[in-house]
Amino acid sequence: MGCCFLLHDAGGAVMIDTGLFGEMPFIRRRLRRVGLTSQSLQAILLTHGHLDHAGNLARLKDWTGARVFGHPAEQAHVNGTYPYHGINRWCGRLEALGRAVFRYRRAVIDEPLADGQRLPFWGGLRVVHLPGHTVGHCGFFSERHQLLFSGDMFASYWCCVHKPPAILNSCPELFAASAEKIRALNPRWIIPSHCDFLDGELHRRRFARLYGIRNWPATG
Repeated sequence: MGCCFLLHDAGGAVMIDTGLFGEMPFIRRRLRRVGLTSQSLQAILLTHGHLDHAGNLARLKDWTGARVFGHPAEQAHVNGTYPYHGINRWCGRLEALGRAVFRYRRAVIDEPLADGQRLPFWGGLRVVHLPGHTVGHCGFFSERHQLLFSGDMFASYWCCVHKPPAILNSCPELFAASAEKIRALNPRWIIPSHCDFLDGELHRRRFARLYGIRNWPATG
């Protein structure tokens, strides 16, 4: 359904999102493979609270004791209480079904995020508020690596590059402004949460085509 990311360096490790269901064994194996333990995880960073991103949030928090960082507007999604309207009600219905099938447990966002906030993880990450998919949707930008984790601003596959389906977007009128924020940021690489390969240059090109960005300076 989507990707969650383990970022680690000499200072420790953080997770971006937690996946939908079944990812916990993979997360445990990945930590062991790079010589880390559950106590090595410093934080869990949420791009947003949809079920395919927060599905294992309570399990991972319980296992590691890591604090959860997320935009405060996303707590309602994590709780399953967000007031969906119009066609977006289908998102709520799908998530309600998923919570029942996967025995989902809610968790608390411990640390609220704000646009431009600097986080002391992975050499420094900047919070980039990118509403559109949800009100509190955020990306995370590493200035050291010139890499943006763009969450659900778009999905990037060889067969199809697209914005999230209309039924999943709480405030789609804000996508354009969020895309402009990414254009101005001009990251060298972009990694979306739904993608085929970990090729940040490829996804950057696809993002530019999807959002009609023609005046984006070339990166080195």
